Amino acid sequence: MRTTARSFTLLLVAAAVVTGAAACSAGGSSAPGPQASGATSASTPTASRATAPEGTITVFAAASLKATFTQLGTEFETANPGTTVTFSFAGSSDLVTQITGGAPADVFASADTKNMTKLTDARLVSGTPVNFATNVLEIATPPGNPAGVTSFADLANPGVKTVICAPVVPCGAATVTIETATGVTIPAVSEESAVTDVLGKVSSGEADAGLVYVTDVQGAGDAVQGVPFDESGTAVNTYPIAALSATKSAGLAQAFVDYVTGTEGQAVLSAAGFGAP
Repeated sequence: MRTTARSFTLLLVAAAVVTGAAACSAGGSSAPGPQASGATSASTPTASRATAPEGTITVFAAASLKATFTQLGTEFETANPGTTVTFSFAGSSDLVTQITGGAPADVFASADTKNMTKLTDARLVSGTPVNFATNVLEIATPPGNPAGVTSFADLANPGVKTVICAPVVPCGAATVTIETATGVTIPAVSEESAVTDVLGKVSSGEADAGLVYVTDVQGAGDAVQGVPFDESGTAVNTYPIAALSATKSAGLAQAFVDYVTGTEGQAVLSAAGFGAP
């Protein structure tokens, strides 16, 4: 009986040892669990972190955006080291002609929706254009306003040498809209292909008056004198921007579009006199 009791005791001890070993084994296998979970958590932010854009893009933008976009380009490059933004400024219709003709461009910013629509219809735009600003016309005169222009109706006077944009250009289309709404016809001495050309003729004294955007008058400082008129509200130009389908730097192009339409871009545009989209 003693032998049987001793054998039974040994069996109990062995069972206890096996059970303890199993428990230690289970505890040991569970230890790496938190470590694996921790490793996954640490690597997740790295995997989800947006890759900073790098490279060079060319932005085709309406002439009226020259000052603001030049500033935004510099700020964008500073915020995104390794990027370069180059610009081509001209009348929106001229830029559309260049793009449809195969000119290399990554982003297009138009001074009206009509010219952007031409590119979307031609399937040359990537995604959906985003409206980012609005603008209205204002009369610009040389300092001192030598012709004494005080209203839009004064521009109908043949004695006032007035320069306007050509109708195919957004600022020219806006001029036609206001002429139609008011019944006032302007006997312009010239029609320019870009609003900056109109501003140049006024600031140089070649013209007594010119129809440009509010932002152009503000940006020109003392070079011209502005004459606001209530009828300008009948022709509000909306500015859209979009990446182009031919771009080879889609990520960088979209990053610039996002910058223009984001907080930083909107602050710069507002300070320059542009209205909200």
